Amino acid sequence: MFLWFVTFAVLVVVAVFDSPAMDYRYVAVGAVVPVAEVVIGHPYILHTLLGSVATLVLVAIATRGRRLAARRFVGLPIGMFLHLVADGTWSRAKLFWWPFLGTSAFGRGDAPERAHLAASVGLEVVGIVAALWIVRRYGVDRRDARRRFLRSGRLATSPKDHGC
Repeated sequence: MFLWFVTFAVLVVVAVFDSPAMDYRYVAVGAVVPVAEVVIGHPYILHTLLGSVATLVLVAIATRGRRLAARRFVGLPIGMFLHLVADGTWSRAKLFWWPFLGTSAFGRGDAPERAHLAASVGLEVVGIVAALWIVRRYGVDRRDARRRFLRSGRLATSPKDHGC
């Protein structure tokens, strides 16, 4: 399940920040990073609030004094935070708040994406529809906008930016 997480994160960031300078490629990558734990089979640090906060702190430290780099890389932890919302990790309090509510949920049970596999198929269909809408709404179906997105990660956030 990838498109559900990517489109959910991108749409939330567009709606909340409406920033023409946001690099949505990093938001998308951050939104799917926790899926790596599905391969392991159990939720670990990437499915905790602490994992996303630690990533945000690392980005802040690594880009200190470099505003443009900070603006680019902050999308990674934002995407990770939104993954926790999109897969319902927040509803598993001991995992979400690890280690503050104890350590019993860490590395135990299925990763949230595997725990609700049937719903994941439906959400992926929603993700496909949302991806098609994003492509059309933000003009990514046009060559110049697609090049700009692939080069800079930017989406045209207003209709005048993409010729509508």
